[in-house]
Amino acid sequence: MVVTSLPIAILLCVVTMLGWGSWANTQKLAGKEKWPFELFYWDYAIGVFLFSILFAATLGGGFAIVAAATVPALISGAIFNLSNILLVVGIDAAGMSVAFPVGVGLALVIGTVESYLESPKGNPSLLFAGVALIVFAMIMSAAAYNRLPKAGGKNRMNGLIFSIIAGCTMGLFYPQLMRAIGPDKLTPYVALVFFGLGVLASNVIVNTVFMKAGGVGYADYFRGSAKLHFIGILGGCIWMVALCLNVVAAHVAGPAVSYALGQGATLIAAIWGVFIWREFQGAPKGTMFYIALMFIGYLSGLILIGAATLQ
Repeated sequence: MVVTSLPIAILLCVVTMLGWGSWANTQKLAGKEKWPFELFYWDYAIGVFLFSILFAATLGGGFAIVAAATVPALISGAIFNLSNILLVVGIDAAGMSVAFPVGVGLALVIGTVESYLESPKGNPSLLFAGVALIVFAMIMSAAAYNRLPKAGGKNRMNGLIFSIIAGCTMGLFYPQLMRAIGPDKLTPYVALVFFGLGVLASNVIVNTVFMKAGGVGYADYFRGSAKLHFIGILGGCIWMVALCLNVVAAHVAGPAVSYALGQGATLIAAIWGVFIWREFQGAPKGTMFYIALMFIGYLSGLILIGAATLQ
């Protein structure tokens, strides 16, 4: 599958936004079943890798490997895996409507700037004005979060801290992945397989540390029901579908714009968190004002980023 039309590329970025903003619902569902996030995340990582193989096998049109180019893809998967499990910890402690705007919003800023510096495409004024509005939205999200009742405050503060660290790390994975793709390198489809392999392989180290810290073992994982394992794998597949479409779209829209639009997932996740999971229920009067400003900031920022592709 090769994309040559800008409108189609933008449409794929919008689908990316929906997927990246919705996969965490599977974590929330697993959490309702008292399934520890560490065990959920194993199935999530498996889902990411399995879908990368499926995508390459059905649409890839070949599997040529350039050994040197596999390294950035593997590193990208490892970077993403570390950042995403930190984000999962943030979601577990602080909720989607906080962890995503702070963590993924920060990743959007870092990843967009780095991607643009490496491959300038799109109107820089509109692009960075959009990024500035995303930063504003992040600040509004943190302000709303700060107004929540202090019960469980330490756990929530830990969630915010993990989300910030996740964002600083996550912003680095996408430019690294782009370094593996191109003439005399890897096709997007092959690069995504090695990305998925990097996620799964690094999870042996990263998630084992979190499992030990959380007091759960591999025996607990195998005691999980088929339903719980399916939920986790589904979450990984949803996220990977989004990445696959985003990488294909990047050839036309440009990596910076493609990544920035995809990470508009923060808006989608905040909608899920605020209106479906009711994560701000019980917050004091006036909190919704900050949440409204957060939504306005994200929406305005995404519109400017989308407009940057047309210049």
